[in-house]
Amino acid sequence: MDLIAYQDDHYLTPTQKTNGLERMIPTAVFYSKFCANVFRSSRTAKRGKYDPLEWSRSSFQVMQALEAVGVRFEIEGIEHVRRLKTPCVFVGNHMSMLETIVLPAIIQPIRNVTFVLKQSLLDYPFFGHIVRSRDPIAVTRDNPRSDFKTVMTEGVKRLESGISIVVFPQTTRASTFDPAQFNTIGVKLASRAGVPVIPLALRTDAWGNGKLIKDLGPIDSSKTVRFAFGPALDLQGRGDQQHQEVIRFIQSKLEQWDATFA
Repeated sequence: MDLIAYQDDHYLTPTQKTNGLERMIPTAVFYSKFCANVFRSSRTAKRGKYDPLEWSRSSFQVMQALEAVGVRFEIEGIEHVRRLKTPCVFVGNHMSMLETIVLPAIIQPIRNVTFVLKQSLLDYPFFGHIVRSRDPIAVTRDNPRSDFKTVMTEGVKRLESGISIVVFPQTTRASTFDPAQFNTIGVKLASRAGVPVIPLALRTDAWGNGKLIKDLGPIDSSKTVRFAFGPALDLQGRGDQQHQEVIRFIQSKLEQWDATFA
């Protein structure tokens, strides 16, 4: 059951009324709610009760907390997720912590999902309990060959058990999209498992990168968060053509958003 109130498979945040405090210090107001959410969810996870429904709900609450301080969301292409008859690999660009936190509210109510994540997220206080409970695929980013083997082995296991996987092939988060830094691990995983790929374009720089803690940066309430899912792509051969289609989809959406909302 959807938590987000889509209209014809499209979502746009309704006009929000923010109070003076939310306008003046959106970052502080948001993180007070976010931290409370993490503490509650961590306790639930430690008790072994942080199930897919709880994950979806807590993710949606973070989205609502961002909207409450003035951040707007636009989500399109969700019909492509609904039409899936099998698990898939979602392949998207990576911009901030926001997509990791909010995507469960979008995808999990429709399809069981997990992420390929950096190992350090599993080691965070409180947040680590939440992440581990969702059985992600953890990579170190120190040994590309070992990480590749982990993603292929563990990814196929998840997909065969009916769990879709979100992969961010960029080596690091970036405010701009560089195809040269966008590797083929997503399509290779989908090819090995015999499942389709869904392209995912996103712009999530409303949640900035922090100076002291990269994952906890400032919130820019003037910005709109955008997610766009593309049609499912069936893999052919090594998936080189589909990889280029994913890149073209992401580039075209980013260019469209830049042109429309510059």
